[in-house]
Amino acid sequence: MNVTGDQALVKKLNKSIVLERIRLHAPLSRAQLSSQTGLNKATISNLVAELIAEGLVYETGLGESSGGRKPLMLLFNSRAGFVIGIEVSVQYIQGALTDLAGAIETELTLPLSQHDPAFVMEQILKLIRQLMQAAPPSPHDIVGIGLGVPGMVDESGTVLFAPNLGWGEVPLRQQLETELGLPVVVDNEANAGAQGELYYGMDGEHRQLVRDLVYISAGSGIGAGIMIDGKPYQGAWGYAGETGHMTIDWNGRSCSCGSRGCWELYASEKAYTAPALALPAYRTAELLPFARHGDANTLSVFQDIGQYLGVGIANIVNSLNPEMLIIGGPLAEARPWLEQRMREAIDQRALPYHRRQLQIRFSTLGSRSTMLGAAYAATAPFLGRVRVSM
Repeated sequence: MNVTGDQALVKKLNKSIVLERIRLHAPLSRAQLSSQTGLNKATISNLVAELIAEGLVYETGLGESSGGRKPLMLLFNSRAGFVIGIEVSVQYIQGALTDLAGAIETELTLPLSQHDPAFVMEQILKLIRQLMQAAPPSPHDIVGIGLGVPGMVDESGTVLFAPNLGWGEVPLRQQLETELGLPVVVDNEANAGAQGELYYGMDGEHRQLVRDLVYISAGSGIGAGIMIDGKPYQGAWGYAGETGHMTIDWNGRSCSCGSRGCWELYASEKAYTAPALALPAYRTAELLPFARHGDANTLSVFQDIGQYLGVGIANIVNSLNPEMLIIGGPLAEARPWLEQRMREAIDQRALPYHRRQLQIRFSTLGSRSTMLGAAYAATAPFLGRVRVSM
């Protein structure tokens, strides 16, 4: 038995527990940490000293006395380092420099005029370097980079299949880590969006209560980030959540995935390019002014998209029985014109017991869910969260 290794792992776990407690519940005293974690005072004292030396925790003020000296209170230093979160979409890439608590320092967007992997990689690197230059001085500088991409991603960070980009077997993580010399996390954009909503879109109370969540990313395509019992569900091989390619019309339009009648052809921005439509633009952000001014064609399209969104959501609700479902991505910005038809379709098609306590929300993060979720995914390893498999 490797005793040293076991002791080192226990210490790492304890240190992670202490830091997480301070991060989520500060200000806390050392005595409170000992009481809440069950670790003895000597262990707490040693771990806190290390965290202070690393710049991750600092002392502030005096707390309430319980009879003796007033204790010093501990706070998490969210500006001890910075991370970069990026969403790769079909028409653009957007990125943000955030602190370790998800507060945005700077954000940038670059258009994508083509989808060749080499060109997209060039644009990603350009965006990352611009964001890195905007980072303020900090003890740990840039600690990681996270990316959300519209496709299936394996454990090595290789994009196996991204039909909307025309990608297959692109080793995105490996290429970026080689180029930048920084840790990189790559995930499906809907999975990243679910984490963004859970960790940065909800307050602590709701985060603790919500265990089964589905995040629908509706933009240039549709994907679903699924959280079951508070943990990301990715399926046997990591590919779960490709809901945009469930068939809702068995003999419908041809899809870039090779199938027909896929949900995202009718309930995402792909619907704007249907031959029968004559829309003044093909991006949601560009269509919103027309909707606000009552353009009948634009309003009709948003209503149809809302109905199709509701049909697909009802299938997900009937299959997974989540307690909360969040709609995010660019189409969430069109909520005033699509929500009613969406909810009507869900009410008509979802089983009554499945929707009885279902909470349906639109993203509080708007189009930033994936970008911030990717930033969170890059933050978590640095903060030392360890998953132990028994």
